[in-house]
Amino acid sequence: MKNLILPAAVIAMTAVPAVYAQSDSTAIVLRDVEVVANRADQKTPVAYNNVSKSELERYNDGRDITYLLNFTPSLITTSDAGSGIGYTSLRVRGTDASRINITANGIPVNDSESHNVYWVNMPDFASSLRDVQIQRGVGTSVNGAAAFGASINMITDAPSEDPYAELSGAYGSYNTNRETLRVGSGLLGGHWSFDARLSHLSSDGYIDRATSKLWSYFGQAAYRNRGTLLRFIAFGGKEETYMAWEYPSLGDIEKYGRRYNPSGKYTDKDGKTAYYADQKDNFIQHHFQLHLSQMLGEYWRMSAALHYTDDYGYYNQYKTRRTLVEYGLSDYVNDKGETVEKSDLVRLKYNDNGFGGGVVNFNYQQGHWNATFGGGAHYFHGHHFGRIAWVRNYVGPIDPLQEYYNNTGKKFDSNIFGRATYDINSKFSVFADLQYRHIHYTISGCSDNYDWNIGDMAVLDVRRDWNFFNPKAGLNFTTGNHRAFASWSVAHREPVRDNFTDGDRNHDPDAERLFDYELGYAYNAKLFSVGVNLYYMDYKDQLVVTGQLSDTGNPLSVNVPKSYRMGIELQGALRPVSWFDWQINATLSRNRIKNFVEYIYEDEWTNPITFDRGDTPIAFSPDFVLHNAFNFHVAGFDASLESRYISKQYMNNARSEDTTLDSYFVSDLHLGYTFKKIAGIKKLHVGFSIYNLFNEKYFNNGYAGAGYYKGDNGEPVIYRYAGYSAQAPTHVSANVSLSF
Repeated sequence: MKNLILPAAVIAMTAVPAVYAQSDSTAIVLRDVEVVANRADQKTPVAYNNVSKSELERYNDGRDITYLLNFTPSLITTSDAGSGIGYTSLRVRGTDASRINITANGIPVNDSESHNVYWVNMPDFASSLRDVQIQRGVGTSVNGAAAFGASINMITDAPSEDPYAELSGAYGSYNTNRETLRVGSGLLGGHWSFDARLSHLSSDGYIDRATSKLWSYFGQAAYRNRGTLLRFIAFGGKEETYMAWEYPSLGDIEKYGRRYNPSGKYTDKDGKTAYYADQKDNFIQHHFQLHLSQMLGEYWRMSAALHYTDDYGYYNQYKTRRTLVEYGLSDYVNDKGETVEKSDLVRLKYNDNGFGGGVVNFNYQQGHWNATFGGGAHYFHGHHFGRIAWVRNYVGPIDPLQEYYNNTGKKFDSNIFGRATYDINSKFSVFADLQYRHIHYTISGCSDNYDWNIGDMAVLDVRRDWNFFNPKAGLNFTTGNHRAFASWSVAHREPVRDNFTDGDRNHDPDAERLFDYELGYAYNAKLFSVGVNLYYMDYKDQLVVTGQLSDTGNPLSVNVPKSYRMGIELQGALRPVSWFDWQINATLSRNRIKNFVEYIYEDEWTNPITFDRGDTPIAFSPDFVLHNAFNFHVAGFDASLESRYISKQYMNNARSEDTTLDSYFVSDLHLGYTFKKIAGIKKLHVGFSIYNLFNEKYFNNGYAGAGYYKGDNGEPVIYRYAGYSAQAPTHVSANVSLSF
């Protein structure tokens, strides 16, 4: 690991303890009863940070949760609309959201097939969160998708003992606004309580036409008695978002401006450029959870939960010059006597999904032992189908909303685990975590890809089983203000849906494996705190894009034998006076695929040639990430200047200098003042934020491709292209909240 230690400056935000919203007596009851099985604590040998409710509330002006977590180590964010509302995503240690396990109250949130989390379906969920814990690396055993880079564990608000009402709102650049109402009954009859939230958000977006219209809700009914806590939780959202993920090239940006959005572009009957008004994503998602937490004597506690997620939606797309036969349509002869094989059309792609199951955990604490064991079982049913709504100048029979593909995915995912911490003495403890996971996955029907070999839509007949054993072990040292740990973990990850539907059915992908080695130290005192974490993540058969195409012309993710991520995460904070603190964190890393082979196709679809590129950087994995914050808080006034630096990122795995995201440095200024107990109001908070304070022109996401043509001498001439996600220049937001 001699290449791991790079020259570095110092360091970042220490883990913040969770903040509970109830009075002390109720908090004690709830903490005694609740078992959060996938949470780490000071004796768990993993790298983690907690983000408290107060931190979430401080910056919540409607931006997605991804942006509210923006300051945590090794984390970077992206936004299709350019301003943090709409479709956003995050990466931790360079790994994307499909490799990050995300749960709400221990229940999986990742889509079972794609493993992605679409935060746009959960708008303003942060307003109903108690806290969030981000575990980097493999972390602890979890339900759902494998934690291949990190896990994000969200806990919703605990039932409140006191009645309350809160009204909050925000308004800012690009007509961005949020309105939220939260109410709670307080404790009724000594046992019952009810909480609810309604939210509306909308934005025009920085990118042209990247509008978002979002609605969400949260409801909770709870029964508590000493030793028992029963909660029914429902939350969900509805979104209508204009597409902004077809990023423009640098040439188009130079020609049309940074806000240019190519989505929905077509030429109308008069030969003029137009944009399809309904180029939108429409989706509704509902989550239902029933949780029981029960004391079982002096040393035992139990937590059990049932859950069900229902979602349905589609996106509406205008596509130009599409081959008709690929959509189940016949060629036709137009009024000029010409045979038309391609035409403009409007297609709708639907998802109709159901996901349900249950989990149970038992916790035992006595003497030197703290042990948790349990498991979960989950079943997913996903119906995918597509329809044609309109074809330009079509001659021939076409049914309204004619269906052109239809398939169903079914997935059963179960696991059992046991985890224990044993205190050797007052300073040293050992940790072990064993998980067995079984997955059965099937896809049947026809794909949305046309197979020219059979002259029909590609047939899907996938039946796969995986059995994974994921052990973890570690040693922890804690004394006074010092904490140190070392750990070794194993994780396995099954291929996602697209690896099969867009893949080569003669060579199905294999599961991926990760060995994660972590070594950490932290010192936390009143005046200052420092921390360092070293990691080496060794991958076997990681699925990466190599340029290869399937028989149906889709990019293939291919298992590469060897790849790794290694780095050092530094954290620190300085608190010289009561009204000021300085927080900083930095990650220096090296992310490589060993012996990478790139495939490039003539005219991007035929006659592939290969290039041995050697050891290459993994796409979208910056070598250096820095977060810095200066925080001031005097009486009711608070101010923060937050900055982040992200180094250059390659957008393919071939180390192509022609398709990179340049490094960027962005600062945000937050100002706020809190009035307490005025005119019958418990608390009134007003805030004002200036984002991208120094007007940095930057891109934080994109895509890349390549092809070749034969030159005059018959030799291949390679060309590359890319799309870029432009982010908003200086923009502002004001927010206000009233608590009663």
